Amino acid sequence: MALRRKGRSAGRRAAVRLWLLSLLGAGAAVTAAAALLTVALHVSASATSGSPYRLAKPREAEELRWEQEFAPPQLASPHARKLDGAAEDAPEKRLWLPAPSRRFVPCVSPSLEYRRPEASRGYLLVHTNGGLNQMRAGISDMVAVARILKATLIIPELDKKSFWLDKSNFSDVFDEEHFIRYLANDVIIEKKLPKELVKAPKSVRYFKSWSGVDYYQDEISPLWEHRQVIRAAKSDSRLANNFLPPDIQKLRCRTFFQALRFAPPIEALGNLLVERMKAFGPYIALHLRYEKDMLAFSGCTYGLSETESEELAMIRGNTTYWKVKDIDPLEQRSHGHCPLTPKEVGMFLSALGYPSSTPVYIAAGEIYGGESHMVDLQSRFPILMNKEKLASAEELRPFSQYASQMAALDYIVSVESDVFIPSYSGNMARAVAGHRRFHGHRKTISPDRKALVHLFDKVDSGLLDEGKKLSQKIIEMHQKRQGSPRKRKGPVSGTRGSDRFRSEEAFYENPLPDCLCQSNDDSIVSI
Repeated sequence: MALRRKGRSAGRRAAVRLWLLSLLGAGAAVTAAAALLTVALHVSASATSGSPYRLAKPREAEELRWEQEFAPPQLASPHARKLDGAAEDAPEKRLWLPAPSRRFVPCVSPSLEYRRPEASRGYLLVHTNGGLNQMRAGISDMVAVARILKATLIIPELDKKSFWLDKSNFSDVFDEEHFIRYLANDVIIEKKLPKELVKAPKSVRYFKSWSGVDYYQDEISPLWEHRQVIRAAKSDSRLANNFLPPDIQKLRCRTFFQALRFAPPIEALGNLLVERMKAFGPYIALHLRYEKDMLAFSGCTYGLSETESEELAMIRGNTTYWKVKDIDPLEQRSHGHCPLTPKEVGMFLSALGYPSSTPVYIAAGEIYGGESHMVDLQSRFPILMNKEKLASAEELRPFSQYASQMAALDYIVSVESDVFIPSYSGNMARAVAGHRRFHGHRKTISPDRKALVHLFDKVDSGLLDEGKKLSQKIIEMHQKRQGSPRKRKGPVSGTRGSDRFRSEEAFYENPLPDCLCQSNDDSIVSI
């Protein structure tokens, strides 16, 4: 037995040496302690026949804890120090400081005039559309619509036909019982239609986008005179961002930020991933929107091979509900409409001053092109983690075939991160940014993509060197893009029609002033 233990120990030491040499060969600047921790998490597991992580059998979900075989000294105690050389101990503490919250706190309690839901006039069926965060926003809107229509809301049906072909039901992704219970004073919610109405005629409507209360009261409410069931064929952007009654806006916030809690198994593993990530020290959650669907939809092919570009164009051409087929990728990029590439993200983080020992969590699906497009980012920030590295295959197995459930794990780690940085302003980025504003304006750095690609092109052409000058420019242009409190932006001047609404800042991205109030004392404001 002693000989076997000695053999395993020698094998782990050899793996450490080999891994460190490979890092040095790649030019990676990472501390020995950081390397030891990363190896202990991933390399040493290969010396055992079992899973690298082992969950204690919990009595409750929150009692999950990480028990790791061959745990490094840094993780042996809750009072243990963070990684040697981690940014938390460096002079650049400003890198982790959130923007001043100016005493803004959640204030989503209803007014004194607000009443429990009245007798139901009928049933509202909702078919959501899009990915996880598009559906979350749509569900929150439909709760408010049900309130306006005095309808009983049937638990929404999740989109099963989008790009991801996710077959998850509502209860697979969200805590259904909590959702119903939390909103009991707002809307009557039932899990299914009464049997006698399942086959009854229904009014199927595509509710008008960005509508106000008058639209639902004047054009949709009269439908109850002819049908007991109204079916909303889509849920996204069915309510205006602005100029709705305060109680409706607060209800949207209560739904989005509080009622739509993830299902207990997702919450449990998500919180466990946060715990494991924090073991490295303060960390950045990077929403790296460099996935096949995003690149195909946007037509962004900068840095890709000709073969990859052709594949994306084919996907875009074959996706019927993507209306725009011919896209100029260079024009898209120059206008800031493309996600930053992994290489550009690495340059951005370095220019902001984050050292190579900074732990970075990649919140994303499969990166298009795999490791070939991650080399530059990995060389700058070797402690590059994701859910597949932080959790064992066994832990991820219940969720791995469901895009929405996997995205929910990334969402939890992103909301709880010390710094959140999205490479693109999509639905996930907006939802997480709004959630972080709601929870105290946690640091969220929004890259100015249009200005950044202009600078990066200068670097590529030799007109500008990476270094102090580039860093100063990037730091200066992002001083006011770190999630500090401000009122939600209205439409872009000169835009009209639907483009005017599209140009507004999304309600759930910035719930101020509707759901955030400035506290004048130290008392806790009711939420």
